[in-house]
Amino acid sequence: MDETTSGGGVDEVHVLWISEGLSCDGDTISITAATQPSIEDVVLGLIPGLPKVHLHNKVLSPSMGGGQGDFLEPFFKAARGELGAAYVLVIEGSIPNEQINGEGYWTSMGNDPATGEPITVNEWIDRLAPGAWGVVAAGTCATYGGIHAMAGNPTGCMGLADYLGWDFRSAGGLPIVNVPGCPVQPDNFMETLTWLLFQAAGKAPVIPLDDQLRPTWLFGKTVHEGCDRAGYYEQGDFAHDYNSPKCQVKIGCWGPVVNCNVPKRGWMNGIGGCPNVGGICIGCTMPGFPDKFMPFMDQPPGGTVSSTMIGAYGKLFRRLRAITNDTVNKEPKWRHNRPALTTGYAPRHLNR
Repeated sequence: MDETTSGGGVDEVHVLWISEGLSCDGDTISITAATQPSIEDVVLGLIPGLPKVHLHNKVLSPSMGGGQGDFLEPFFKAARGELGAAYVLVIEGSIPNEQINGEGYWTSMGNDPATGEPITVNEWIDRLAPGAWGVVAAGTCATYGGIHAMAGNPTGCMGLADYLGWDFRSAGGLPIVNVPGCPVQPDNFMETLTWLLFQAAGKAPVIPLDDQLRPTWLFGKTVHEGCDRAGYYEQGDFAHDYNSPKCQVKIGCWGPVVNCNVPKRGWMNGIGGCPNVGGICIGCTMPGFPDKFMPFMDQPPGGTVSSTMIGAYGKLFRRLRAITNDTVNKEPKWRHNRPALTTGYAPRHLNR
């Protein structure tokens, strides 16, 4: 990416958020719980250094009270190149294949003023993505297709990068930025959006992404690496039901192979998160979700071999550690209230 596009120094950004992909709107709902930062802090300009932000989201937008025409006007202006400011396009929900829709359409947002016909989400993406400073896919449906794209679905739907191409670059020179999660973890999304806004203002380096276009600092480690239960795995001490605080691999947790930071970050204000509250990880941040993680609640493939191997090792070392634990759980013998000093202290003047 050349420097003119990576640090353009814009002072005003519109966030055009389309949630009419195949979706439950869960990602929009989720980000209202963000605190680091909150969506309100970003929109109200309470974060120093950010450009002025105008949010256009059908649930959160302040312009919704004015009717469809008022709400869609920024989208139409952006499509015509008349918005007058940079914009970030946020897509929520998986992208259907409109080439196999028969005589109808799969999903749409608003109507074309000229024809009165619905404008499909695919048409909006075609119109808006090329001119966007940045393009963000919010949630697993938008990033990789998610539940709607599982085997047997009738829509042929896909993630945004599958639709636009994995080599897509925005007007700002950026690839698509994927923030997966079902729904997206609220602070993960807001932190990513804030990075992009700082970058648009010329005050942050280019956002680092992995091969699946996820922010590396959020998805660079596995659930297992950040899980409070990981020590039990290393000792071969496994839960056999959901009431146990121990490692849940044997009851279906995919944490050792899933890229996600929820055990460390929590869910709302640092509290919650699947394994933290007794739930197993089912891999919802991964491109293979849900098909490659089913059936849920069963021990993952390879889990039997790995847990058996770690079980033998863990049982031995758990016993050895118990012995050491018992030893260090007792005070040294020289700590007493008897009329003798038994610490081993030998004053120099007594040795002369």
